[in-house]
Amino acid sequence: MINTIIFDFGDVFINLDKQATMDAFKNLGLTEWNKDLDQLNLQFETAQISQDDFLLGIQKHIPNATTDEILDAWNAILLDFPLYRLEFIQMLSKKYRLFLLSNTDAIHIETFEQKAGISFYSDFYQCFEKVYFSYEIELRKPNHNVFNYLINKHEIAPKRTLFIDDKKENTDAASELGFHVWNLQVGKEDVVDLFDKKIIQ
Repeated sequence: MINTIIFDFGDVFINLDKQATMDAFKNLGLTEWNKDLDQLNLQFETAQISQDDFLLGIQKHIPNATTDEILDAWNAILLDFPLYRLEFIQMLSKKYRLFLLSNTDAIHIETFEQKAGISFYSDFYQCFEKVYFSYEIELRKPNHNVFNYLINKHEIAPKRTLFIDDKKENTDAASELGFHVWNLQVGKEDVVDLFDKKIIQ
C-alpha cells in the first residue's frame, strides 16, 4: 500500500518548452549546446558555481550576448502551471505524504515564484512535507545518493513510495532502489491521470 509520493517539478507540474531556450540561444549566436554547457548546467544545478559564473560561462560561447539576454533565453523554457494541477496536489496532500524533488537552479525557481505569485507558490509548496531543489541540497537525480538522502532523512520506505518523473533515467534509478515508479510521458499523460494508472487507490 503506497503512503508516500515523490514528484518531479518540471513537465510534471509546470509546463516546459526546452526548445524555446535552445532557439533563444541560437538567436543570440550559439551554434550548438555542447558538453561544456552541459557541465556548466550540472554545476549550477548543484550550487558548485554561482549564478554570475553560470551566466559568464554561457557568455563565453556567445560573446555578443548580454547577461540579461542570456537570462531571458534561459528562462524561455518556463511556461504555465495549470491551476487544475495545484488543485489535484492539494487533494492528494490530504491522503499521502508528499515530497517534491527537482533538478533545477536558482534562476528558474526565482522566475517561477515571481511569475506564479506568492499565494500560488505558497499553496503549492504547502502540499509537501518537504520541497527539495538540487541547487539547495547539492544533489541531483539520477544519482542514488539523492534518493537515499530522502529515505534517511524522512524514514521513507521505497516499497511504499511512488516516484513520478518525466525522465526515464530518473525513474530507472528510483526503481533500482525499490521505489514504485511512473515515468510520465509528457504530452501524452498528465499528473492528474495518476489514479487511472492503478498504481495507487
